[in-house]
Amino acid sequence: MKVLIKKNILFFFVSLVLSTDFYASEPIAYLNSLGYEPAQKDLASSNNGMITTQHFLATKVGEKILNQGGNAYDASIAIAFTLAVVLPRAGNIGGGGFMVIYDSKTQKPYSIDFREKAPELSNKDMYLDVDGSFNDRKLSTVGYLSIGVPGTVAGLWEVHQKFGSLPWNELIEDAIYYAENGFLITPFLADILLRYSESLSIFPETKEIFQSHYPNFKNKNLVQKDLANTLKIIASEGKKGFYEGEVAEKISKEIIENNGLISKSDLKKYNPIWREPLISNYRDTKVITMGPPSSGGLHVIQMLNILENYDLNKIGHNSSEYINLLAEVMKYAYADRSKYLGDPDFYEVPIRKIISKEYANEINKNIEIGKLRPAKQIHPGEFMRKESHETTHFSVADKQGNVVSMTYTLNSTFGSKVVIEGTGILMNNEMDDFSAAPGVPNQFNLLGAEANEIAPFKRPLSSMTPTIVLKNDELFFTTGSPGGARIISAVLQSILNIIDFNMNLEDTTLAKRIHHQWYPDILEYEFTLDKNIEDNLKKIGYKTSSKLPLTSLQTIMFADGIYYGYGDFRRVDALASGKIYD
Repeated sequence: MKVLIKKNILFFFVSLVLSTDFYASEPIAYLNSLGYEPAQKDLASSNNGMITTQHFLATKVGEKILNQGGNAYDASIAIAFTLAVVLPRAGNIGGGGFMVIYDSKTQKPYSIDFREKAPELSNKDMYLDVDGSFNDRKLSTVGYLSIGVPGTVAGLWEVHQKFGSLPWNELIEDAIYYAENGFLITPFLADILLRYSESLSIFPETKEIFQSHYPNFKNKNLVQKDLANTLKIIASEGKKGFYEGEVAEKISKEIIENNGLISKSDLKKYNPIWREPLISNYRDTKVITMGPPSSGGLHVIQMLNILENYDLNKIGHNSSEYINLLAEVMKYAYADRSKYLGDPDFYEVPIRKIISKEYANEINKNIEIGKLRPAKQIHPGEFMRKESHETTHFSVADKQGNVVSMTYTLNSTFGSKVVIEGTGILMNNEMDDFSAAPGVPNQFNLLGAEANEIAPFKRPLSSMTPTIVLKNDELFFTTGSPGGARIISAVLQSILNIIDFNMNLEDTTLAKRIHHQWYPDILEYEFTLDKNIEDNLKKIGYKTSSKLPLTSLQTIMFADGIYYGYGDFRRVDALASGKIYD
């Protein structure tokens, strides 16, 4: 495999603009037109480990922990807490997520589910009107009734108890510093705060924190004193500092007083769960990914099993035939997602059936390059629910060979828009990821069925897809992305780019991505397609749509004893770095 140790990204961007290659010229031109300069200037390389996150400050914190003798788990905990401060739209202690691990000491993969849970008083009809119709007053997306019981702090605590090496409180020091003293608001964050100024002004506490500099956020500091105090409590008391005591009291009191459902009992009872990761072979690699209630890993494996029947390199990367094939494969996966996926503690998800090679072969009999099958002819599902594209992913590898791939979220950008008074905690709106009503899409166009209906203590379905790929029993690469429903298709394409098309890490990341999620029956692509390619796809019968990039792969590759990292330019503050010393 060709691995480029150095390549000036700005030079590469210019060459892309002059080329007709199906890569990233339009995204870069678009970002430049907004005055953005990606934090990632060069491909990062290191002998001693690698970190890639969506914010350069979090990346630097992870490096610091590794240089202090911490392992990948320590660094991941520190990064996650730091992102809760510097990436408030998605990083969190008021949300939840998943982590996939490869541990070098045991030589085993692990995965932990710290997804949010529905409160005990929740029920499947909680967002319906008396006539059974879906209440469209945004109760499931904004405000106190949209909040699920957070899992992030419990998940990080559990990982530390099992794998951590440095003291817990030391891992939160940098997050406390940035919350207490503030950090410079980047142009990218400034524009987001301005764009969401209306929704961030609904609740006084949220407005005071995130809109204090309105309307000019650039070159200002974002200070979060209450969040700093909350983090100090968590640093001192561990998991109990969030789920019991004064923080839990403030959370439950405010939510109940505002017609929400989360009680002190809900918080105290919350626990993450270690789940068996999904493992499958693709070509000459081993894919390790997250199982339900994440749908992403299962459907990535399902699609890889189908695509294994094709010589993709011969078909040609992002040719009309290739896009046609991927779109048809995606339709079948997302159709299955709509009906069969949910929390496996509440619903018997047919995991083995969906990821079996036999099932893939059955689906493949219905796929013919040069033709399409309309979404309405693909069963079993009838519905898809929307899902937020505002998640964050990071990847960490240390010199011992430990690897962490973690994705966590508040769901929508800035979650429920609720900051609990006196805590600085921005809360999730994950209740919207359940199936609230048959046939009614939520905010992000993915509908679900009985498998994902609301029930007390149940975890909502997610597309988050933290993934690790091994080759010859050692790390090949680890990847993941934000992007809601598009996470699954983005991770799939990153795997194909590396394994089937032998791309180096920069080209893998820069390559344009397509997406089809069955319903709506639309083929999406980033920015523009070559006119001939788009014309060919329209002749087949596709409805096409151009989209701004919504995904951001944070990928680490390992080759010949060297770690390579590249922070996806689509979220311009992203940075991969490996300044880790012996």
